[in-house]
Amino acid sequence: MGARIAIVGATGAVGEEMRRQLTRRDFPLDTEPVFLASERSAGKRLPFADGEVEVRAITPEAFDGVDIALFSAGGDRSRQWAPVAAERGAVVIDNSSAFRQDEDVPLVVSEVNPEAITRRPRGIVANPNCTTMVLMVAAKPLHDAFGLTEMVATSYQAAGGAGRTGIEELLAQSRAMLERADELVTDGAAVEAGVDPEAFSKALAFNVLAHCGSFTDARYTDEEWKLVRESRKILDLPALRVSPTCVRVPVVVGHAIAARMSFTEPVDRDAAMATLAGAPGLVVEDGTGQEGEALAYPTPLASAGTDDVLVGRVREDLADPHSLNLWVVGDNLLKGAALNTVQLAELVAAER
Repeated sequence: MGARIAIVGATGAVGEEMRRQLTRRDFPLDTEPVFLASERSAGKRLPFADGEVEVRAITPEAFDGVDIALFSAGGDRSRQWAPVAAERGAVVIDNSSAFRQDEDVPLVVSEVNPEAITRRPRGIVANPNCTTMVLMVAAKPLHDAFGLTEMVATSYQAAGGAGRTGIEELLAQSRAMLERADELVTDGAAVEAGVDPEAFSKALAFNVLAHCGSFTDARYTDEEWKLVRESRKILDLPALRVSPTCVRVPVVVGHAIAARMSFTEPVDRDAAMATLAGAPGLVVEDGTGQEGEALAYPTPLASAGTDDVLVGRVREDLADPHSLNLWVVGDNLLKGAALNTVQLAELVAAER
């Protein structure tokens, strides 16, 4: 039996990718989807499958007859409209941070904890943060095998994590800075000072920013706290120790995480590689070249447009036989957002 789908935030970068994924994955639609956005976007026509669908303004009545509502319009709109959609009978799958720490809202990665999606007393399911999501696909099989107790995670997050505006700002800065290429070598501070950033705190092009998100408690950012709290909830490990640092890098799409994971059991590389090789949604790119040779490893750029999470640089820790170091990469707009949302919708549709 098909389902009627609504996308709230259909005109945004993630909404656009959701539309593409519904078509690409041949989602079982009962009828034409409902595309919802702000009043200023109402009446616009968006491509879908072999035709177009007109965008409607968000109203309570717009959710009548909707089975599954996919939200990607920011936390404020989710807090306002997700309960309305649920009250009108839709299962809401929300891509914002609005409900991720709500005890009555499951936080689900399709390959990691799909069973949690059936426990949704509010009729709402939360999609994790893109960085946490990518990391969890690699962390879960290792946890199941060796018992995860601690993570030190440093993320390298793409401009696309800030949406279309972040991508446009990075590209515009890059073009402008190429006109000052000599100064990138001789007076980088002047080049940086000449940029008036909007999406980011400083110039991102040809740069790395030790600041991703908004600063909150204990001088950590909200992006860093998401790694802490969401990892604990998804893995059902409330005592998991997480030490996060989130960094913004001049990549258009594709997040990467360098992680040191510690376990109750000793872990060697061969056992870890065997565990990762059989994990759903995960591709291992880890060469075994001779000393001094370049090894195969994944990059954020190569992850763009790829469904799977990629993992490489798997190494035994030099100081602790219970720890492992690895490099995890994934497309933040796909697995980190739109793809997982549609995969969760598929799980809900399969219940019907």
